[in-house]
Amino acid sequence: MTCDQFTELALSFPHTIAAPHFERTAFKVAGKRIFATLHEESETANIKFSPADQSVYSLIDKEAIYPVNNKWGLQGWTTFQLARVDNQLMLDALNTAYNEVLKSKKK
Repeated sequence: MTCDQFTELALSFPHTIAAPHFERTAFKVAGKRIFATLHEESETANIKFSPADQSVYSLIDKEAIYPVNNKWGLQGWTTFQLARVDNQLMLDALNTAYNEVLKSKKK
C-alpha cells in the first residue's frame, strides 16, 4: 500500500476530509473526529481502534501493525507500516476505525 492509496481509501468514507495535523495528515469524520492519520515521510498510518480491536489487528503482523508507543497507544491508536499491508486489510481497518468514531460520537 502506498501513501496515495491510503489517502484514497480514507477519503472514500462518507463525510471524511483530510486536514493538516502536526507533521501528519488527519482524516476526520464530518471535519471533527479523527479516525486515522498519515505520516508520508515514514510511510506509516495511525488508526484509532477500540482496545479490543487494537489487540486483534496487532496479532496479524506484530512488526507491521502495533500500538503507538505512548499514551495514545493505550487509547487504541495503532501504527500500520503501509508497505507491509495490503489494500483489503487497510480497507477493513479504516472501516473499523471509521465506524468506531461514529459510534463514539453518538454517545
